[in-house]
Amino acid sequence: MKLSDKLEILADAAKYDASCASSGAPKRASDGADGGIGATTGMGICHSYTPDGRCVSLLKILLTNFCVYDCQYCVNRRTSNVPRARFSVEEVVKLTHDFYLRNYIDGLFLSSGIIQSSDYTMEQLVAVARTLREVHNFRGYIHLKTIPDADPLLIAEAGRYADRLSVNIELPTHDSVTRLAPEKNVHTIKLAMGSIRRKLDEKAEEPKAPAFAPAGQSTQMIVGADASDDQTILNTAETLYGSYKLKRVYYSAFSPIPQSPDSVPLAPPPLLREHRLYQADFLLRSYGFTAGELMPAAGNLALDVDPKLAWALANRDHFPMDLNRAEETMIARVPGIGLRNAKRIVELRRLRRVRWEDLSRLRCSMKKIAPFVVTADYKPAQGLASSDLLRRHLGAPQEQMNLWPELQAA
Repeated sequence: MKLSDKLEILADAAKYDASCASSGAPKRASDGADGGIGATTGMGICHSYTPDGRCVSLLKILLTNFCVYDCQYCVNRRTSNVPRARFSVEEVVKLTHDFYLRNYIDGLFLSSGIIQSSDYTMEQLVAVARTLREVHNFRGYIHLKTIPDADPLLIAEAGRYADRLSVNIELPTHDSVTRLAPEKNVHTIKLAMGSIRRKLDEKAEEPKAPAFAPAGQSTQMIVGADASDDQTILNTAETLYGSYKLKRVYYSAFSPIPQSPDSVPLAPPPLLREHRLYQADFLLRSYGFTAGELMPAAGNLALDVDPKLAWALANRDHFPMDLNRAEETMIARVPGIGLRNAKRIVELRRLRRVRWEDLSRLRCSMKKIAPFVVTADYKPAQGLASSDLLRRHLGAPQEQMNLWPELQAA
C-alpha cells in the first residue's frame, strides 16, 4: 500500500480521538543552538491552541487501525468492516519529519489500535518518539497515547520523549466499560493514570530529574455511547482531576458508524451536549465550581443556557451581587464576567468604586450581567424578571432577545 493511502486511512481513523491538544507544552529550543528542529511555537493535520493563544498544527494519526479489541463504540474494533492499514515506525518518523520541514506541522499526536500485545504496541509508539528525539533531534510537540496494559517501564520511557501522555477511560462507569469494551479494565486504566501521576510528582519534587511528560496527562470520555447522564460524566471527571491531576478531560460525542452493533445507540447525541460538557468542565477546572453545584440532580445539562447561567438562575439568592464588596471568586461566577475581568474589577476597587461604565469598558456581556450585578451607580429594578423570564431572554438567540428596560440609577 502506498504511504499516501495509509495516511488517508489512518488520519481519518484518528479523528474520533478528541484528546489531542498541546496545552501546557513548554517551548523547546529550536534556534539552532542545539541543532534541533521543530517547535511548539507556532490530510491528518489538526489544530490546537496553547494557553497563551498560539495555534499549533499537529499531525494526528494512528500507527495502525488493526486492533485485537472489540470495543462496541469504536470504528476500529476487531469486528468492524473498515479498510485497514499500518505504518512502520520509520514511516511515521518520515511523515513527521517531512511535514515539519515543509512547515505543515509543529508536532505529532500518535495513537494506535492494539496489535499483537499491549507491550508490543507501546514499544512501537515509544520507538517513534525516541527516533524523532534522538536521531532527528526533533524538538516539536509529541503526544503519545498510552496503552494501559503495557509494562510500566514502557510508559515511563514514553514520558521521557513525549510532551503529553493520555490514557483514555472512554466511558464514565465501570459497568459501561465492562459491557461495551470487554477487553478493557477500568482498574488497569486507573493504574496507568496513577503511575503517570507518580512520575509527574517525582519530577515536581526533583526538578533536576529527567523530563517526564511536561504537559501532563489527559483522557477522553465518549458522550452518548451509553446511558450515563451528564451528572455521572461530570462526577467522574471531577474524580479524575482530583485523583490523577489530569490536565484535561476531553469529551467526544458518540458517532454511529456503519454496521454499528445493537449494543450502542443508532443516533448520535446533540453536539450541543458535548459543548455544554466542555463549558461545565472549564467551570470545574478554573472557576472553583463542583460537579454537585453544576448538576445537583441526575440528568443532563441544559441545552438552552450555558452551565454558568443555569447555576446563577438556580441560585438567585446570591444576586444581584455588589461588585464593590464581593470576593473575586464570586464575581467570576456572575454570568457575563470571566476570570480576567473579575480580577480587573477587584484591582479597580483599590482605586475607586466600580461603576456601570467600567463594566462596559471591560467589554463584559452587558445584557447578560444586567440582572445580576450592583455597582456604585446601578442596580436592577425591583422584580426585574423571574428566573424563567431571564432564562427565555438570555437563552434565546441574540437577534430574538428583547432589550432590557432602561438602567435605573441606584
